[in-house]
Amino acid sequence: MKVLLVSWEYPPVVIGGLGRHVHHLAIELAAAGHDVVVLSRRPSDTDPSSHPSTDEVHEGVRVVAAAQDPHEFGFGTDMMAWVLAMGHSMIRAGLALGDWRPDVVHAHDWLVAHPSIALAEFFDVPLVSTIHATEAGRHSGWVSGRVSRQVHAQESWLVHDSDSLITCSTSMREELSRLFGPGLSEINVIPNGIDTAGWPFAEREPHDGPAELLFFGRLEYEKGVHDLIAALPRIRRTHPGTTLTIAGDGTQQDFLTAQARRHKVLKATKFIGRVDHRQLLDLLRRADAAVLPSHYEPFGIVALEAAATGTPLVTSNVGGLGEAVIDGQTGVSFPPRDVAALADAVRRALDDPAAAQRRALAARERLTSDFAWHTVAEHTAEVYLSAKRGERNPQPRRMIVERPLPDYG
Repeated sequence: MKVLLVSWEYPPVVIGGLGRHVHHLAIELAAAGHDVVVLSRRPSDTDPSSHPSTDEVHEGVRVVAAAQDPHEFGFGTDMMAWVLAMGHSMIRAGLALGDWRPDVVHAHDWLVAHPSIALAEFFDVPLVSTIHATEAGRHSGWVSGRVSRQVHAQESWLVHDSDSLITCSTSMREELSRLFGPGLSEINVIPNGIDTAGWPFAEREPHDGPAELLFFGRLEYEKGVHDLIAALPRIRRTHPGTTLTIAGDGTQQDFLTAQARRHKVLKATKFIGRVDHRQLLDLLRRADAAVLPSHYEPFGIVALEAAATGTPLVTSNVGGLGEAVIDGQTGVSFPPRDVAALADAVRRALDDPAAAQRRALAARERLTSDFAWHTVAEHTAEVYLSAKRGERNPQPRRMIVERPLPDYG
């Protein structure tokens, strides 16, 4: 099957877990014999005049990276205009694919709604969309600001125009139904995958000295890092000297620094910014626990990455994290936004390192069966086939109206 994947992230442009997801999915689909083209974008800081759109084959996948249009929009200041310009550039690149025509278009999130819908209509093929998160979910159910309402509207457009939908967890499926139903296309739950070869397992070595906690991910409010900082003084009362390393960047950096100062743990908290893969592996091997205190998490691919390395997990039980991490079996869980429960969960992990290691091993074993990328790709291809065969009512595609030519007599 010829598959056109449309994503605003694809290496070398990787903002978060979405880029890694599409990358692995594309490679596995190609390895399974599908003809895969990824339509993405060039990095934002490249000059379109000196770095035009590229069309290259990497790892068996044809990658078409659209150049940024020469505009003055910035993602942080003119997001919707920036997204519209990106979509226009991606459509132009998609229309220039030559004789190659897809059997299905697969969109990843609202930022590519415009090019994905336009190209599915142009090629007259089914549109499959993976919804990785929602604007309402990121804001605890509220869509109050002008930009948030616009994002929500884009999500609604994409969801309702899709011939089939994919979410990474049951909780996300329920969220889509609640926000945009009824009348949606079939929603298929296919969890994110993990390439365990890239995350080698290593048992924790007993060590003297203070415990080391690690958070890694985007520094956004819904990630709940401020709760972990607030819990750190409580943890240090029973485990003196415990430190927290925060790896990642985002809009909440200054806020989190202020919270560490407020709770008098600034010296015990290390903000190290974005790290590469090798640095992250070193951090995970050194940590006594990876703590993920999210308020909202459709899945939580970082939990899989930590579990793959054998790092004990302490996570909130919200959304997809509650499905990926089984409390007491593959990690320790706590209710989101509950600082006292968070501190207690971390203490459970630190008080019994042997039990924490057993849970980490169980988590690793679960990864190889439930979250293998070839399994994810196989299930995704089944969704493509279902959409292609029209096993449900298809969304309307192009309407061609024949009109008589005017008589200029």
